[in-house]
Amino acid sequence: MKSILYDSSGKKKSEIALPELFDSPIREDISAKCFEAEKFALRQPYSTYDEAGKRHSASGTISHQRHQWKGHYGKGISRLPRKTMWRRGTQFFWIGAEVSQTRGGRVSHPPKGLYSSRKINQKERKIALSSALASSFSKDKIRQRYSSQNIPESSAIIESVPSKTKQLIASVKNIFGDSSEILERKKEVRRGKGKARGRKYKSNAGLLILTSDSEKVICSQYEVKKVKSLSIKDMYPLGRIVLYTQKAMDEISSLCSKEKSGAKRCY
Repeated sequence: MKSILYDSSGKKKSEIALPELFDSPIREDISAKCFEAEKFALRQPYSTYDEAGKRHSASGTISHQRHQWKGHYGKGISRLPRKTMWRRGTQFFWIGAEVSQTRGGRVSHPPKGLYSSRKINQKERKIALSSALASSFSKDKIRQRYSSQNIPESSAIIESVPSKTKQLIASVKNIFGDSSEILERKKEVRRGKGKARGRKYKSNAGLLILTSDSEKVICSQYEVKKVKSLSIKDMYPLGRIVLYTQKAMDEISSLCSKEKSGAKRCY
């Protein structure tokens, strides 16, 4: 498979051959499986405080025996744990506490904050990442992901990313044309009740710029990732538009050649 190489200003320079990884078959089933596993691994633990609803002086055992101090004999009330609010001699005013059906009591089945991770084989993880990278140059997958938008049919390779943000935006505009506005990251306040439920802002994925370990790119308009830190969640759903640097392509090629020679890790 071949692709066009653009210079730092966004003009066509030459045609280069892509690494063999981009010719690998696209396995959407394995990619979805790995994405679900990563989603569970990145889930933030959430639970209630261990002592919530239990910090009362209510007795756990209520006695109904006769002639016992603070006993419930003859009161016509249940054996619910109760805390004393006031008393007049042997007359007590109690309020139920500690149990789930009382005000200020514990929650019946609160979230425990203990999650079991989903295991994924290393070979499946490699297949998923290979499929994700190959899908960035697949016209069918790109059309499927951006079906409602006017988007380019393939990702692109740039010789080097400009250091200035203004120059980078101009280069992206030269490479992708009018659809460059869709590829910018946009963040807006969500409509409706979601604002009060922990999801105030809504944003799109935008363009992904994939760089090598030696390159340093800072830009808020686009998402920037290094090859070694790439995961399936950055590319899922399959068919994301990616702007690769030439050094990133060389790094992908070298990592895959190491894997062929018997090294432990391609990604």
